[in-house]
Amino acid sequence: MAASLYIVVEGEDPGFDIFVNGHAIARNEDALDRISVQLHVKPLLDFFSADHNSMVLLLEQGVGNPDWAHHLPEPQWYTAQDGLNSVRKLTDFLIQNPTALGSETIPVLNDLREYERVLRKSSDHGLRWHLAVSWR
Repeated sequence: MAASLYIVVEGEDPGFDIFVNGHAIARNEDALDRISVQLHVKPLLDFFSADHNSMVLLLEQGVGNPDWAHHLPEPQWYTAQDGLNSVRKLTDFLIQNPTALGSETIPVLNDLREYERVLRKSSDHGLRWHLAVSWR
């Protein structure tokens, strides 16, 4: 199964499309974490939080333990501006260093641009967010 890191925006319906692919970012998360440390920005996985809805989705996908849902902490929410800072720095780095991730650079840039679009709209609407994971 392939993992995807997707964006969850606070609230039921933010009023805009929040779909992001997130497959390339999930495949390259270790390398992106190392780059984030070099750039002195918060790594993307630091924005991860498991909430009840994402855990139900994982269980429906056959991943995880049903007991998790009973022991989840409250979801953590982050400002869109904090996420934008990391996403934009990573994007700038990869544009300036197109071989940094080999053949994965372009797919990761595409995912980062999708993240930026959603986070920019979240910021415009004053909404917080976090990352969640899906295996499909």
